[in-house]
Amino acid sequence: MTGSKTLDKIVAALENPGAATSDFDLNPDYTPPEGRKLRDAAVLVPLIRQADRLQMLLTKRSSALKHHPGQIAFPGGKREEGESLSDAALREAEEEIGLPRNTSRLLGTLPCHETVTGFTVTPFVAMIDDPFEPKPEAGEVAEVFAVPLSHVLEPANFKVEGRRWRGQRRHYYTVPYGPYYIWGATACMLRVLADRVAT
Repeated sequence: MTGSKTLDKIVAALENPGAATSDFDLNPDYTPPEGRKLRDAAVLVPLIRQADRLQMLLTKRSSALKHHPGQIAFPGGKREEGESLSDAALREAEEEIGLPRNTSRLLGTLPCHETVTGFTVTPFVAMIDDPFEPKPEAGEVAEVFAVPLSHVLEPANFKVEGRRWRGQRRHYYTVPYGPYYIWGATACMLRVLADRVAT
């Protein structure tokens, strides 16, 4: 399938994003704490075109970070007071990977995803039409890398794995690519996109 046809399928899939997801979906025995206050956050899912093939940009977080060090993630973060969720996603992408805001063509959103860390994350899928050289923010991002979109759109590439977390067995999606272990909330968002495009 060419990049143009794949992009058309993604745009069609985003028109009906579906129900919200959470880190608890694969862990029905886990009960979130009562009275928790969720904070709004947003991430950008940047797509780029290389030789008529679509790629997706991801980041590897700095190992020096207090939260989620070394994990694979989309550029993004919490919404600041007075800004929209889309503005938050674009601002964070500019800060973390040096992506100029005016180069992102927003295609739509994936369902919100609730994390165990108390965020409701809205993923914005965007096409980057102009040539772009990532500039990782040294304090937060160790690396910016590209994954073939075909890899993360193939449901068969996803697995459910688990590990002990706070005394309980926690299950989550994974979609490894080469040396990169993509898992947790990021993999769940990608699984939703893969399922939407496949239908």
